[in-house]
Amino acid sequence: MKISLSTYKKVLPTLLLVLIALLLLKLLWSHYIDSPWTRDGRVRADIVNIAPDVNGLVTAVYIKDNQHVHRGDPLFEIDNKRYTDSLLEAKANVAEKKADLLLKEAQAKRRQLVDEKVISQEDKDNAKLALLSAEARYQLALSQLSQATLNLERTQVRAPVDGWVTNLLLRPGDFAHTGTPSVAVIDEHSFWVYGYFEENKVHHIAIGDQASINLLGTEENLQGHVESVAHGIDDRDNPLGSRLLANVNPSFNWVRLAQRVPVRIKIDTLPKNIHLVAGMTCTIRLNH
Repeated sequence: MKISLSTYKKVLPTLLLVLIALLLLKLLWSHYIDSPWTRDGRVRADIVNIAPDVNGLVTAVYIKDNQHVHRGDPLFEIDNKRYTDSLLEAKANVAEKKADLLLKEAQAKRRQLVDEKVISQEDKDNAKLALLSAEARYQLALSQLSQATLNLERTQVRAPVDGWVTNLLLRPGDFAHTGTPSVAVIDEHSFWVYGYFEENKVHHIAIGDQASINLLGTEENLQGHVESVAHGIDDRDNPLGSRLLANVNPSFNWVRLAQRVPVRIKIDTLPKNIHLVAGMTCTIRLNH
């Protein structure tokens, strides 16, 4: 049975459309299933929790919430009266120990010059030991003076990095405790992106791969590259049971959801026209 030319002309467009549709489906399948991309991306930054090195009442706060600060700028100040008095006491102690050292040094010299018939060797040795003890007390006093000077300097807390003050709650009159964070500063030079990629796509990711980062709500694309890939995530279905035995979940779903593996992406150039905020969500596409 022969097929006429007119029938070919009718069937051929349909076959072409079917082939094009299959090709598009294959490309879409490869793009959405196999290619490394994710909508689960987060902008991150290093947050410096600034804690005072000394205790005391906060007498002044020089910053405001969301203010930009430079490294070395004063943030707040702690009442320094107690530390000023400690410094004066340390200086007086140094002066006393220095005078005692000079006295012991002079005594030791005189005893070494006197004949042993007048002063025994034991007295000379005791004078040397007294001199050594005076030197040690003087060095200890100098150390205490240095510590008192440092404590007084630390009553003024300064910014360790360039960045923005965030969620400022500190007020004059608050009591600052040593080692307890009082101010948080977001380091402006530390922005990076965490992309949570499905585990079946991690095998296609290599260090140095170029990344296109699209922030939610903007049409701007940031450029970056893969810096590292995490080597471990928590197993929520296998907590420790009693007696340190594995507590394995007996249920198992037929549909398995792929685990998300964190991939750290360095932003090549920080944008000047975008207000970048730690915690923003983004879509990430990787290119080899």
